[in-house]
Amino acid sequence: MRRGLVVGLVLAVFAALIIGLGELFALDLQHVALLGAALGGVLGLVPHQPPLGKLGGFLLGFVVAWIGFALRAAVLPDSAGGRAVAAFIVVAVVGVACAVSMGRLPLWSALVGAAAIVGAYEETYTNAPSQFLKESPAAGTTVLLAVALGYLAASLIPQGEGERAGSSSWNWFSRGPQAPDNDVETVGIDGLVAGETK
Repeated sequence: MRRGLVVGLVLAVFAALIIGLGELFALDLQHVALLGAALGGVLGLVPHQPPLGKLGGFLLGFVVAWIGFALRAAVLPDSAGGRAVAAFIVVAVVGVACAVSMGRLPLWSALVGAAAIVGAYEETYTNAPSQFLKESPAAGTTVLLAVALGYLAASLIPQGEGERAGSSSWNWFSRGPQAPDNDVETVGIDGLVAGETK
């Protein structure tokens, strides 16, 4: 609980710092400060082994979503159907790539990466699709800077024993970590809801 409070306060300071840096260097960071700090904080807080895997997953999702914008600008119609096709392609490619990586690139971090560029650039793209080549690099670099600072803020505070990936699994219905039970077989969703195991 104390670590969560400290990380939250550090992230708040970094979010304000991101806006200050934007003003200092004439960067348009104020629109992505909270988005970037929050997503970077998530990336830094969630444990994963290997640690570089979650960064790789983030970059994968970010790049694939950026390519999705490129497809919308180049070949897909500017309509609900075109946006639906682009969204399907992005999520499908990210999902397949993460599955092929055998867990080294987690799907959650890839989705965070996709959300970063979409959150930073979607409104700008909608207002001027023809300016994709000019506007998307600026949106991408500013949100990446904000995410990096948020990740740094979350990484500054060391994790507790129960939060380290690989040390133990966390039981959300108890107050502490528990050792993984390798003898429990998987059950269907109905069984899980009912608390059944095989």
